[in-house]
Amino acid sequence: MTDQTTRHTVEKIGGTSMSRTKELLETVLIGDRKGADLYQRIFVVSAYAGMTDDLLEHKKSGEPGVYALFASAESGWAWGDALTAVADKMYAQNECIFSDEGARQSANRFARERIEGVRSCLIDLSRLCSFGHFQLQQHLLTVREMLASLGEAQSAFNTSLLLNLNGVRARMIDLTGWRDEAQYTLDETIERALADVDLSAELPIVTGYTQCREALMGTYDRGYSEVTLSRLTVVTGAREAIIHKEFHLSSADPRLVSPDAVRVIGETNYDVADQLSNMGMEAIHPWAAKSLRQAGIPLRVKNAFEPEHPGTVIRSDLDAQAPQVEIVTGLSNVYAFEFYDQNMVGVKGYDVEILEALKRHMVWIIAKTSNANTITHFLKGSMKAIKRVEADLSSVFQSAEISLRKIALVSAIGRDLGSTRVLAQAMRALSDAGIEPLGVHDLLRKVDLQVIVEPEQFEATIAALHKGLIEDWDVAPQQRLHAAA
Repeated sequence: MTDQTTRHTVEKIGGTSMSRTKELLETVLIGDRKGADLYQRIFVVSAYAGMTDDLLEHKKSGEPGVYALFASAESGWAWGDALTAVADKMYAQNECIFSDEGARQSANRFARERIEGVRSCLIDLSRLCSFGHFQLQQHLLTVREMLASLGEAQSAFNTSLLLNLNGVRARMIDLTGWRDEAQYTLDETIERALADVDLSAELPIVTGYTQCREALMGTYDRGYSEVTLSRLTVVTGAREAIIHKEFHLSSADPRLVSPDAVRVIGETNYDVADQLSNMGMEAIHPWAAKSLRQAGIPLRVKNAFEPEHPGTVIRSDLDAQAPQVEIVTGLSNVYAFEFYDQNMVGVKGYDVEILEALKRHMVWIIAKTSNANTITHFLKGSMKAIKRVEADLSSVFQSAEISLRKIALVSAIGRDLGSTRVLAQAMRALSDAGIEPLGVHDLLRKVDLQVIVEPEQFEATIAALHKGLIEDWDVAPQQRLHAAA
């Protein structure tokens, strides 16, 4: 990559936003920019909305996609039909994007080449693994990577082609490793791909998936595009990373709290971003945030369809000026996995076996509490996986009582929740709303306050805490008392 006097930005566009192609051209990709203002940017693009779900499995429902069907011995050749359905979906997407017949045919040829290349590969792998010397399980991660990369490759090719049709000198940067004969580290892959790019005159459109020695899918699963964004930003020495979403990073979900009451978060730090990630509301993947934080590079989260709004700046050195809750969010589908055993009193490392079982069955730990004889993990995962954990532990700890119940976990998050007023006002807000929490975690770090409630009280709890800790936070105590009277 040639030296630049003006430091560039690296910007990622999420899948839902990518599907609104025409609007993206009018806002993020081109908008009012002309000439040199179009450049000094690198874009990392995700697959179009729903495409990765169809290629792997549905992220929320778990409905099997091509990968899950291929990995299942019972599915037979159903994966082939699913792959054909993905191809048809790609052609339909191309139909919506390109009015120019030649461009549409070019996009269809690209998609067809990738789809049929993968189909041939999977057929050959199936035949190979029909022999006892070759085990399919050993190749599944590679299959998952290859399938996931199809969606990002399509969106990168289409976006660069569309920009060229609109007079922008754009170039697809394919990091998916398609037909590459060698494999490099993530940073080496990025450096090699951008070695001859002139950022002052070209607009690189980079695939969100990167094929590399680190095998991003194995470590970060579907958070890989943000890892690509992060390392691109650091390796190329960008001045800022930007994530374009279809919404602002706000004080609460406007579907749960009145849109008039919700506030856009103007600035925060990476500590808050980590807490959001733990609640499943990722501003950015934690590992990706780590790279940016260590390099001292800020991250900006913007609404892709409100380009004039500055969005939210996330930096490591942004301390709060005063104690304040910045966002209220949570998870409505959490399992409290309670492990009670009087034999654990005074025994060090008693929960090692529990943690190993949770890791083995890939169950996500959100929070944890313990006392003399009880350890409770608050878990996010499928009931099937958690039941397997329960079965494993029941056979090891026969004197233990293991219970499982569904709960909701709501978290009030901010850079500084050190004031005792935060907890007091939270309890007052819940009481006023008639909500009796099952538990409250107020930790020493003072960046989050976690409230555990019944699942049916999830939305009401978010609304109550948002009102008490954000909307009414600046109301003087005597005014609150007067209003109550």
